[in-house]
Amino acid sequence: MSRVKIIAGNWKLNRGTATEAAALISELAGALPTESSAEIVVCPPFTALLSLRDALSAAPQAIRLGAQDVFWKNSGAYTGQISAPMLVDLGVRYVIIGHSERRGRFGVPEPDFTPDILKQFGETDATVNLKAKAALGAGLIPILCIGETLAEREAGDTDSVVRTQVEGALSGISAEAVAGLIFAYEPVWAIGTGKVCEPDEADRVCGVVRETVGSLYGAATADAVRVQYGGSMKPDNAADLLARPNIDGGLVGGASLKAADFAAIVSAAQVRQESTQG
Repeated sequence: MSRVKIIAGNWKLNRGTATEAAALISELAGALPTESSAEIVVCPPFTALLSLRDALSAAPQAIRLGAQDVFWKNSGAYTGQISAPMLVDLGVRYVIIGHSERRGRFGVPEPDFTPDILKQFGETDATVNLKAKAALGAGLIPILCIGETLAEREAGDTDSVVRTQVEGALSGISAEAVAGLIFAYEPVWAIGTGKVCEPDEADRVCGVVRETVGSLYGAATADAVRVQYGGSMKPDNAADLLARPNIDGGLVGGASLKAADFAAIVSAAQVRQESTQG
């Protein structure tokens, strides 16, 4: 089965004002090919979603809008939360759920983040599951993040950590819904560190994700689900990573803030997509 490549840019806490976001999108529209066989998504801070909805409607490319998180309740006494219907109203189509930074798992430790402060970043497999269900119920496409820390990798626990996170994220979700969502394997030790998981190993772990889905839902669902790589993907390693059979795209952090770099990654995905279709 040929799966459509998907490149998503996670802006994190950057370019969040309307002016900054519009400037980056303008640069990106000028750098990207007019047409792409790969799906292109940008995930800015919440504060930029409305302005980007309007800007993207005028862009020559089909750039889709994503958000960086969602809450599992549609309304209520939940100060500071953003619901799935709110995101849909802003033109959002995709939503990142369970990013390692939301889980309090940082590739580069923050020296002033004490254990008490880290409670602010309290995402768990259970809340990822609740958010995934809420997103799917509203018609959003979840990008579910999973991955191990350096300590877990060095202990030989990579596969078990990944399997546990996948199983927890999918609890109670139908095979049909799972086939349409996206996983992003993000080795925590490679996020923001400049380190990258070797392509063969990244592909192997993305294969573990797919195998886990298969064990839960069968081969057809496993073959349909898309798995991105999300650890320091850059123009100089994107083509090699995207050439691997289990890697269906990238969740791009720092490189998504540079129009030329992000465009180069999209181009690498497009070349790979067209080669598999040829």
